[in-house]
Amino acid sequence: MSTVRQALTALDRDAAGRSMMDLAAGLYPIPRSLTGDGVRETLDRIARRIPLQVHELPTGTQVLDWTVPREWNPRQAWIRGPSGRRVVDLADHNLHLVGYSVPVHRTMRLDELRPHLHSLSEQPDLIPYRTSYYEETWGFCLPHRLLESLPDGEYEVFVDASLEDGSMTWGECLLPGSSAEEVLISSHVCHPQLANDNLSGIAVAVHLAEALAAVPERRYSYRFLFAPGAIGAIAWLARNRDRLDSFRHGLIAANLGDGGGFHYKRSRYGEHEIDRAVVAALAGLGEDLVTEDFFPFGYDERQYCSPGFDLPVGVLTRTPWGRYPEYHTSADDLSFIGAEALAGSLAAYLATAAALEERLGAPAPPPVAAEGGRKSGGGRRYRNLEPFGEPQLGRRGLYGGLGGAGRKEFEIAMLWVLNQSDGEHSLDDIAERSGLPPGVVGEAADALREAGLLEELA
Repeated sequence: MSTVRQALTALDRDAAGRSMMDLAAGLYPIPRSLTGDGVRETLDRIARRIPLQVHELPTGTQVLDWTVPREWNPRQAWIRGPSGRRVVDLADHNLHLVGYSVPVHRTMRLDELRPHLHSLSEQPDLIPYRTSYYEETWGFCLPHRLLESLPDGEYEVFVDASLEDGSMTWGECLLPGSSAEEVLISSHVCHPQLANDNLSGIAVAVHLAEALAAVPERRYSYRFLFAPGAIGAIAWLARNRDRLDSFRHGLIAANLGDGGGFHYKRSRYGEHEIDRAVVAALAGLGEDLVTEDFFPFGYDERQYCSPGFDLPVGVLTRTPWGRYPEYHTSADDLSFIGAEALAGSLAAYLATAAALEERLGAPAPPPVAAEGGRKSGGGRRYRNLEPFGEPQLGRRGLYGGLGGAGRKEFEIAMLWVLNQSDGEHSLDDIAERSGLPPGVVGEAADALREAGLLEELA
């Protein structure tokens, strides 16, 4: 009988790498966002490769602390300059339009237009990635060099996009094993025209599903989730709360096509079987692996590892998000990822599955409140009143409205306080573990308590 280990040994890396590059190239031009036809087209192409069950959740549906937003579909967007020539055009690159921009057709002076234009002065030739999912506005992204060259005068601005009641879409592929215990591989599908983040994760996940489907002797069941970031994972968790007891291990697949070495962000437990299995798998492949402790921001691990769910989910990537200059810019294109890197990433995921099947990471320690299990060292302690998934901070006025522009220290402190406020950790503990100033952590806790998200414990 074939096993996962044998599938790893038989992996044709050259063929797999070429196939993953072809898949990424086909998905690259599709205009994706949290919702809309771009996500559906992406899932349709994935469904041509693996069995995929597609779910639609209507606008307005309550999922934990969040509400499914209206559906957004962009059609055209451009800015016409004083000369009559289009200086920015969505047709040239999907990143030119701020995600979820509302329709607009106006003529305005350059000084009126400038607040709606986003660029990177430190990377003047690149287009940044910006979104405004939950705050109705509009905007364009463009290279800073182009922005600086725009002459004074009248500009015609046109955004043809629908923002109306519809639904949010995600896809799941379940490969049943001899046991109902599940391993989750989660990949986000909302990023437009960004190759490493996250077409590389989608490509690796699809090919991993294909490889595992060909193995008749699997102990675990494997579930592959292709969903919009944050709200997609939150919706999946909300719809599956009654069967999460079958969940055993999980990995976030992202940033897997660049030329960097492997990096692993541990689960909230820190020494769970999945954490041990990844280390064993990469060692077995002879690959160097950098590991770091869990922190409560990044990709959808922050939802799975929220204190209410506290699921053992880690993040296996190459260069992590935000740590390469091409991240969230037009430089994250197909030339930035490579077939060899993708094939190596697929091998790493297959090796991790083999390690789990063979229990190379066992035994798993008993659940603890957080990695390291450190108890309170004094100071105020709180309990998170919305512990299942990350609460929606934006509608409470606690979070910036424009996504993709980086995180402020105060916002990071709020995420730390929410994740660690399980009754076991004081603000002193949280400041020590996060490396943030105690005053900022205290300020974040005060703001969260005033918003009704925390209660202080005796």
